[in-house]
Amino acid sequence: MTARPNVLVFFTDQQRWDTTGLHGNPLGLTPNLDRAGASGTHLASSFTCQPVCGPARSALQTGLYPTTTGCFRNEIPLPPGQATLAHHFGAAGYRTGYIGKWHLADPSIIGPVPPEQRGGYEHWLAANVLEFTSGPYDTVVYDGDGVERRLPGYRVDALTDAAIRFIADESADDRPFFLFLSFLEPHHQNTTDDYPAPDGYRERYVDGWTPPDLAALRGTAPQHLPGYYGMVKRLDEAYGRILDALTSLGIGGDTIVAYTADHGCHFRTRNEEYKRSPHDASIRVPTVLRGPGFDGGGRITQPVTTVDLPPTLLDAAGLDVPGEMQGRSILPLLRGDPTGWPEEAYVQISESQVGRAVRTSRWLYAVRAPEADGWTHASADRYTEDCLYDLRADPDQLTNLIHSAAHRPVADILRGRLLRRMTEAGEPEPIIEPAPERPSGQRRVSEAEAWL
Repeated sequence: MTARPNVLVFFTDQQRWDTTGLHGNPLGLTPNLDRAGASGTHLASSFTCQPVCGPARSALQTGLYPTTTGCFRNEIPLPPGQATLAHHFGAAGYRTGYIGKWHLADPSIIGPVPPEQRGGYEHWLAANVLEFTSGPYDTVVYDGDGVERRLPGYRVDALTDAAIRFIADESADDRPFFLFLSFLEPHHQNTTDDYPAPDGYRERYVDGWTPPDLAALRGTAPQHLPGYYGMVKRLDEAYGRILDALTSLGIGGDTIVAYTADHGCHFRTRNEEYKRSPHDASIRVPTVLRGPGFDGGGRITQPVTTVDLPPTLLDAAGLDVPGEMQGRSILPLLRGDPTGWPEEAYVQISESQVGRAVRTSRWLYAVRAPEADGWTHASADRYTEDCLYDLRADPDQLTNLIHSAAHRPVADILRGRLLRRMTEAGEPEPIIEPAPERPSGQRRVSEAEAWL
């Protein structure tokens, strides 16, 4: 048994929270994750702090908001010298490894990532933009020497095989390991705009269950959901294989395994592509932790975001959490102590817009900067209210209440919360202009009714 636990991050790309049985999906896609959530810790209200690949990854590597690292959109590399989880675990004597999709190097780099842009990871088998170096049955990654490696099998299985090899090699070492296993699935294959499941898996889910938001708004869901579900199913099988490998090597009880995703997928229902919106379809993700410190943790309902996971993993491993991290460890929540924990998740949005949002247990409130460009500007000095959803009455976020005079008190409270979270994240306090009112026959809610 190692003096400190091993730590493994199982990281998926573009996976909605409601693909899991833990969140009510009836198709049986994730039995392994569902069991782990039942016996470990299920973060039931887990959100990305940025629904774009690169920014979400920067937050998960650093525990900092994308506007703090400067990685506020894709194609911005981690700054030289930026401390990551690899640096923190490595300094504590861990053997660190990265396998899969990186997406945090210079944008001109598609394949081999030079050592100085690998975030401090010691073992390396990855590609900067895996979707452009590989296909579903043609996995191409690069080793620590920058040599191309073609891995056999479906891409999920190929990366899982590599991870199991790493785990087996490291289990004989005196040092604990920290492994970050980053999949592309269930992200679409960019070159074909398709969700290529393993052979025979797409067919299992034709005419399968459709989430209510997609049933109402459709987008590309009718043609893409079967393949998407097939990819999720294979990911869960891979997750089960990882857990089996840990058990067979006798280190299952000594290894923390964190399962999460960078963002969700709305299938072109909220804008012209698949994410980059404030809706749950974009920002809500499945997150489960198991192993030392998390077994028996139960269902945590407080909102947790991507920036909270790095301090949580360090804390659970018995390491100091750097003071500069903007997230916070969830371990007090597991002890039943929510003191000081925010009542809302805070989200930054780029590329499609310069947007900001807060998501509470009942309300989603978002603003956007109409004069700012999402690819050029990290933030803005002026925003306009964009949407307000009552999740109790409208869990699928189909009726925008931002123009409702009856809901003005709610919007005002949430605007104050959003401004506070923006300044806490290090952003200058902006002006948020109310959305213009529209005539409404609804009665005005009282302050008591508006209380969040």
